[in-house]
Amino acid sequence: MIIPIDSVSVDVLEAIIKEFILREGTDYGLVDASSDEKIAQVKSQLEQGSAVLVYSELYETVNIMPAEQFQQANIEEGSQEHFGDNY
Repeated sequence: MIIPIDSVSVDVLEAIIKEFILREGTDYGLVDASSDEKIAQVKSQLEQGSAVLVYSELYETVNIMPAEQFQQANIEEGSQEHFGDNY
């Protein structure tokens, strides 16, 4: 489920973004960026809609992911449910 970024406080959003950028494997390209720059980049992506704040009901966690990846995951999930209805 997508969480609208304006439904969380500025402090909570910043904490989520900080946790996201500190995860191992998060890649920001060939140029190193400061924490403040990374936070600004992720926040901008969330504001533009190219990234989304997602709540997993299954795992009870919040994550940031590319909007396209989220949409694709929902399409695949829907087709698996539909496929299961045929049998």
